[in-house]
Amino acid sequence: MARMSVLTRDEAQNRAQLLDVHRYTVELDLTTGDETFDSRTLIRFSARTDADTFVEIKPAELRSVTLDGQPLDAATLDGNRLPLKNLAAGEHELRVDASMRYSRTGEGMHRFTDPTDGETYVYTQLFLDDVQRVFAAFDQPDLKAVFELGVTAPQHWTVLANGVTEHTGGGVWRAAPTPLISTYLVAVAAGPWHSVRTEHRGLPFGIHCRRSLAPYLDADADELLDITRACFDRYHEKFEEPYPFDSYDQAFVPEFNAGAMENPGLVTFRDEFVYRSAVTDTERQTRAMVVAHEMAHMWFGDLVTLTWWDDIWLNESFAEYMGYQTLTEATRFTDTWTDFGVTRKPWGYDADQRPSTHPVAPENVQDTASALLNFDGISYAKGASALRQLVAWLGEKDFLAGINTHFRRHRFGNARLADFIDSLASATERDVHAWADAWLRTTGVDTLTASVDSRPGQWTLALDRTGERPHRVTVGVYDRDLHDGRSLLLRERYETDVPQDTAPEPHTGTRPALVVPNDLDLTYAKIRLDDTSLETVLRGLSGIPDTLTRAVVWNTLRDMVRDGELAPADHLATAAAHLPEETDLALVQGVLAFASVHIAGRYLTPDQRPAALATLTELCRDLIRRTEDGDHPGLRLIAVRHRIDTAAHPDAIAAWLAEGIVPGGPELDPELRWRVLARLAVLGATDEAAIAAELARDPSATGQEGAARCRAALPDEDAKARAWDAMFGSDDRADLSNYLFTATAQGFWQPEQADLVRPYVSRYFKDAVAVAARRGPAIAEAAGRWAFPAHAVDAETLKLGEKCLRKADPIPALRRKLVDQLDDLGRALRVQQA
Repeated sequence: MARMSVLTRDEAQNRAQLLDVHRYTVELDLTTGDETFDSRTLIRFSARTDADTFVEIKPAELRSVTLDGQPLDAATLDGNRLPLKNLAAGEHELRVDASMRYSRTGEGMHRFTDPTDGETYVYTQLFLDDVQRVFAAFDQPDLKAVFELGVTAPQHWTVLANGVTEHTGGGVWRAAPTPLISTYLVAVAAGPWHSVRTEHRGLPFGIHCRRSLAPYLDADADELLDITRACFDRYHEKFEEPYPFDSYDQAFVPEFNAGAMENPGLVTFRDEFVYRSAVTDTERQTRAMVVAHEMAHMWFGDLVTLTWWDDIWLNESFAEYMGYQTLTEATRFTDTWTDFGVTRKPWGYDADQRPSTHPVAPENVQDTASALLNFDGISYAKGASALRQLVAWLGEKDFLAGINTHFRRHRFGNARLADFIDSLASATERDVHAWADAWLRTTGVDTLTASVDSRPGQWTLALDRTGERPHRVTVGVYDRDLHDGRSLLLRERYETDVPQDTAPEPHTGTRPALVVPNDLDLTYAKIRLDDTSLETVLRGLSGIPDTLTRAVVWNTLRDMVRDGELAPADHLATAAAHLPEETDLALVQGVLAFASVHIAGRYLTPDQRPAALATLTELCRDLIRRTEDGDHPGLRLIAVRHRIDTAAHPDAIAAWLAEGIVPGGPELDPELRWRVLARLAVLGATDEAAIAAELARDPSATGQEGAARCRAALPDEDAKARAWDAMFGSDDRADLSNYLFTATAQGFWQPEQADLVRPYVSRYFKDAVAVAARRGPAIAEAAGRWAFPAHAVDAETLKLGEKCLRKADPIPALRRKLVDQLDDLGRALRVQQA
């Protein structure tokens, strides 16, 4: 794949000053074969002055181009840019006829054939600048236009789009014209969908999936539609601007790279959210949060869209905050901020401590390639945390008033950070401009360190801040329960500002057993407890009564391990002591994941790993024993999963697989069967014949991925060579899809097989650069995230990676992943040495 020209901010600004784009009429023909589809585009636009400009397109073949009826030379196409020379001021019509390639990487028009029944599906994913993979466009967010789409598809297909679609006969579908939207938000999804349709408040609602997933979607349809309706109604209570589009469809599509995409009127989700196997209630909550997040985008991102990609936080931070908050207010999932605290927030903390950190609202996003790198834990989790702190400081009433002013001023248009801050400022007397400078234009994580001075009859808390941001925090004060030595009781909560203008006031009473700064997790900062509180936590964490407080404390311990202030073994011991008493599923899952992946997998040395796995195995056994009464199926499922993943010996889990059930339950559904088989492969306790038999039992797309993962995990030289060639070979015809690439990568590196895979560590840095350059950003992301040898925590791996960054010129998407992975590796090495 040749590198295409990226669009710079200066080029976008110049083109936006030159052009007004009025309307796209796009005709797509999906019946021309398995490799390409036909794309015919008419763009009506006007130029304000005489000038040269360009339009973007990435065709397999550019057949013809006419401007105002005059043919242009298709051979002038340079990469993805078609020059429009000597453009006169006034109205114009550009017609482009091209053949376009289907994608197998989730970019542009992705094509997928379901191995279960042979049916084929296609869908678009045009974010950030991939509309040009589907039709010709002035591809930047501030050149909004009306889009009219026509699609020719096989007769038995259904076509979904941003607006209501109608089948006019002969396989031809017409979508209602959109309001003004950005190019990256255009959406088409076509195939023999299974659909569940309804109406709400006069609008057509629909949920859609592959036919082979129909029973699983039907089982959850009421839940999904109830959540959709509840969030829709709650947003209409919050926002004065009504939902701005003519329908609301949610399509669960195969091999989707992100969690979901906020296309107006047609949200696309990864179809793993259509559950084939048992899941926990926290996983259902996560799916519901994504529904709420994407619906928030209908206002934040679709109705009002960023002018340029430096303000991506105006989309993602708001949708992230609104998704969690609205789910808490409008559905049965009332404890969502605990899940945010233990899963999403660490994503932001980690990203903000790497060399690649950036402000929530950066000022130096020079081009689209740079912009793509900023869809990370900072733009999502840190940004949402900043907004949560803003609401705590500003008050929700003024916050919502400012938001509604913003919608009113910029509906169907574009906006910048300054526009949003001005809207907020109109609703309050507080200095939101100073707040924005402190919170949105800076990088890094502040640390709030507690110290408690105790005297007879009184105690005083001082909070020392490392960093520059102002914080409004809630402090939780806890005493030991004299009747139950394992429990802690809340004495009081109070709010305070950091830094304080005056010396802290003393509190009457005895010194508390535990003082928790940021008790309700309303700010974004690392917390360090005073010595007495830390001792209380290590001995009595499970006795803290509030789940969100426990999340804050677990995050504190996690940060301390990463910073070399708490021994990894002490974290494991704390988990072993307190998780058996934990009731919150998100906390159990989050702590176990950190303990197994990071502590046992990276922060302890290889010779310490067996003991860590033994501790985790025994912890999971404790959780399984505790849940034998059947009252906690989610907790039991989490424990079973981690018991499988941490097994050091195959006998017990092999017996589960043979019998098809864990003693006392659950039965092994497809997800658990593949999980057991993958661990048996790592341990050398299965073979190709068993993998093939399991694939015959489950020939679905998920089964294909499970088989790829298991085959790559086999401790065999030939198996490793085949897996490596599948990922990094240079034969375009044999390229793995994005999902099969990821599954193979997930199976390949195993700490138990360090000696076997050692020769591939040095090969990785050459081959990853090559495959990223050939296949583009989506595969670069997968190669950097999943195919990186994260288990190889040693100075030699660090040296090889740094050399690659200096000399190999990886494309930006891979470079960013390597920078992050190498920083994490260096941190793990320091933790080991500490």
